[in-house]
Amino acid sequence: MEFTIALVQFKPVQKNVAHNIQKIQSLLQGIQADLTVIPELANSGYLYPSKESLIPFPEPVDGEGQFLTALRELATHTRGVIVSGYAELANNHLYNSAIAICTEGVLANYRKTHLYAGEKSLFLPGDSGFRTFTWKNVCIGMMVCFDWIFPESARTLALAGALIIAHPANLVLPYCQNAMITRSIENKVFTITANRIGLEKLGEQKLTFTGQSQITGPKGEIYYRGPKNKSTVHVMTIDPEKASDKTINPQNDLFLDRRPEIYEM
Repeated sequence: MEFTIALVQFKPVQKNVAHNIQKIQSLLQGIQADLTVIPELANSGYLYPSKESLIPFPEPVDGEGQFLTALRELATHTRGVIVSGYAELANNHLYNSAIAICTEGVLANYRKTHLYAGEKSLFLPGDSGFRTFTWKNVCIGMMVCFDWIFPESARTLALAGALIIAHPANLVLPYCQNAMITRSIENKVFTITANRIGLEKLGEQKLTFTGQSQITGPKGEIYYRGPKNKSTVHVMTIDPEKASDKTINPQNDLFLDRRPEIYEM
């Protein structure tokens, strides 16, 4: 089956939700895709000195806020589902989240399980568990940025039936893109890492994001790796059914050969 993916890479700007919306709209103008993936914290940008300074920019999962409303409207033009990272506000708590949203509304919401560095002073650890949703009969899982370093993240999604893993990210470490090749191989899934670009500053702290957004296949194929510091959209068609077969050879199956009773610590 044919399933079209759009991968978005850009620089979200701190404290400027309207600008970030306009940038995403501009990049996706005229593009149609079954699944569009947008970077982590695409509404708010990344570096903030405190929860109080971040509070004006997150929004609730109900889809009625400025950013999520714009994504829902944009989905009518892409004619598919959009997975985007965003700062979420729920009961006065902040979460680093990813949402799957279409014209009809929210399909799934995932709160980042593994917080990285200074995120721990802004967000609560995710309490949603790893989430999947189905679009056009394809099971899609979501994880966010630093979840990549824990093999359990992608494995949990794959065991739940995900053929594609949508992975919004704000990467600063240099290892993720290569690690996601392994995540694809060890689970025989497609992975879509939508990373941001650019430099952010907070006082004397500086973070340079690595770009190189990536699409990998179930045999470790690198279908696409983007530029390091340029806004871009990449559109391609895949066959998700290629991720349904977990056999390695007639004697070995990735999932049937698992021995969880041995792995428990």
